[in-house]
Amino acid sequence: MSTPSPAQPHPVGNDRKLSDCVSREDLRALSRTTNWQGMLMLGGNVALLAAAFALAIIWPNPLTFLAAILIIAGRQLGLSIVLHDSAHKALFRTPRLNEFAGQWIGGAAVDVPLQLYRDYHLNHHRHAGTDKDPDQGLVKSYPVTRDSLRRKFTRDLTGQTAVRDLVMAWRKPDWRAKLPFLTFQLVLVASLAAAGAVWACALWWVARIFVYPAIMRLRNIGEHGVATDRYNTEPRLNTHTTVARWFERLLVAPNNVNYHLEHHMFAAVPPYNLRRLHRLLASRGYYDGYACITRGYPAMLAKAVRPETQKAA
Repeated sequence: MSTPSPAQPHPVGNDRKLSDCVSREDLRALSRTTNWQGMLMLGGNVALLAAAFALAIIWPNPLTFLAAILIIAGRQLGLSIVLHDSAHKALFRTPRLNEFAGQWIGGAAVDVPLQLYRDYHLNHHRHAGTDKDPDQGLVKSYPVTRDSLRRKFTRDLTGQTAVRDLVMAWRKPDWRAKLPFLTFQLVLVASLAAAGAVWACALWWVARIFVYPAIMRLRNIGEHGVATDRYNTEPRLNTHTTVARWFERLLVAPNNVNYHLEHHMFAAVPPYNLRRLHRLLASRGYYDGYACITRGYPAMLAKAVRPETQKAA
C-alpha cells in the first residue's frame, strides 16, 4: 500500500457540482470527435518534427542543433500524447484511425504498445485518488526539497533515467510488440537518408535520452505531483492543470496535455476541446476555492518544492 503524501492544508473549495457547470448539451458538443481535427493535431506534431530536422540540416551549427533537439523532445512527448488520446479512443471519430495512430505512430515513436498502455492507463483513471492508482509511484514523494528536485532532473538530463528505462525495455524484448517501434525507426532513417542527412538520426536519440525524460517528469509533476491531496477522489484535489504559455506548449505541453484536470473529469473530451472545457468551467466558478490551477511551469514547479527545513523524500 502506498504511503499518503504529507498532510497539506485543503483549500476552501466550493459546493458546485459538475452538473451545475456543464450541461448535457455542453458536454455533447465538447465530446464530439472529428477526423479532421485529429489529423490536424497529429499532422502538427509531424510537421514540427520535420521542421526541427530541416532547421538542423539546412543550417547546421550548435544553436540549430540545440533548438532542433528541444523541439524534437517536445514532439516526442506530443506523439506519446497521441498514444494517450488514442488509448481513450478520443483523437479521431473513426475507431480504426485511433487504433492506427496509437499503435503505429504514437506508440511506435516512444516504444509503447497501444493495448498495454491502454490497460495500464485506464486503471489510472479508474483508481485516481486512491492507493490503487498505478501512477501514484511516479509522484508519491512530492513535494520534495529543492536539492531532491535538482537531483531528479540531473538524472534525466544526464541520460541516467533513459538508459535505465531502455535497458528495462530491451532486456527480454517481445519482437512482435517491438515491430511498430522498429518500423517507425526505419521510416525515420529512410526519410533522413532521402534528405542526404542520415546523421540527423542522432538528434532524435539525443532528444530521447537527454531531454525527453525531463519533460516527462515535468508532465507527471504538473498533472498529479502538485495536486492538493492525491489520496482524495475529488478531481479538483487529486489532479492539477497548468495553463501553459505559447513557448511552453511548443516545448513541454503539446496537444493540450497540460489540461489534465479537465481530462480526468471528462476523458471522452478530445484533446482539441480541452481548452474550451477549461475556460467554460473557469467562467462558471467550478475551480473557485481550489488550488488546482497554476499559470506557467515555473510557478507549477515552485509548488513541487517543500521548505528546505523538511527532509527530502
